[in-house]
Amino acid sequence: MTDETTGTEATADPVTAFHQRVIGDAAAAVRGLTVSLGERLGLYRALAVHGPQTPAELARRTSVTPRYAEEWLHAQLSAGYVERHPSSNKYTLPDAHVPVLANPGAPTFAAGFFTALKALYATEDLLTEAYRTGDGVGWAEHDPALDTGMGSFFRPTYQHRLLPDWLPSLHGVTEKLAHGGSVADVGCGVGDTTRLIAQAYPNARVYGFDYSEDAISIARQLAEDEGLSDRVVFDVASADDYPGAGYDLVTFFNCLHDMGDPVTAAQHVHKSLDADGTWMLVESNVSPADIDTHTPAAHMFMALSAVMCLPVAVAQRGPKALGNHSGEKAFRGIAEEAGFTRFRRASETPVNAVYEVRP
Repeated sequence: MTDETTGTEATADPVTAFHQRVIGDAAAAVRGLTVSLGERLGLYRALAVHGPQTPAELARRTSVTPRYAEEWLHAQLSAGYVERHPSSNKYTLPDAHVPVLANPGAPTFAAGFFTALKALYATEDLLTEAYRTGDGVGWAEHDPALDTGMGSFFRPTYQHRLLPDWLPSLHGVTEKLAHGGSVADVGCGVGDTTRLIAQAYPNARVYGFDYSEDAISIARQLAEDEGLSDRVVFDVASADDYPGAGYDLVTFFNCLHDMGDPVTAAQHVHKSLDADGTWMLVESNVSPADIDTHTPAAHMFMALSAVMCLPVAVAQRGPKALGNHSGEKAFRGIAEEAGFTRFRRASETPVNAVYEVRP
């Protein structure tokens, strides 16, 4: 609409503008379910592998019914995820979208995250009650899809950064592992990072610990599938009581902020490390200063903290529930309180900060 007095485009009133923004957010929330379906049914991968297809062709290749394939494609077209060729009624996944939606091995792969929505949305009633009472929602109260979905979200970064960048950024760690060092991967979830380390360092003794029995069960099966059962051990244990001592490396990947008593967990790390050992603490690369920056990473982490990270920490009834954007200052303080004397940022990505913490 043009302003007749100035000849310039009139600005929508603030209420209308914000209403449209919220409608856009609502659309994105629903679209997330279609992304999860596309990932679970192999629809994106079929488009990536076989090129332009009609709904009927996509349906045949993925064993879904043609009418549902057509409707799913309409949703993807509306979102700008796919393109349509009107003359042939064929749909294409653009090349630039393939590493985000169809290639799990790409560092930009994001479609897997949406499979966790099933678990997150299912806890709405529990969250409503938790917000009223101050109680938490424990990890075990979520569907196992949370383990696999969140694993899928972080896995591409781990696969592309852990071995070539993060571990070498720590003083002397790769040399120790190459010669048979010991590793405790705490809060390992389904064991993606644990298995990566075991694959890269066959002489090392690698242990994965998590308090989720479902996650450990999945981790054991994945290790067996990959032929690693003789090189990595998975056990159910929490961060403040996992067994063993004299570890050369203890790793926490995006989990300290989920713990109800992070100081006690850090103290146990200190006690379990060799005198010259290293604690690699990987956390969200956001801080309280990012709350109003409106970056994609901030949007993601602030929302996850409100519905997953903070409730999980509160459920453990510890003295300090951090949330996932507590930042470097808070982590440094926890390390110092636990008895560590050396703390530095060793590496980072837009999503993660990697800290080297030593006794």
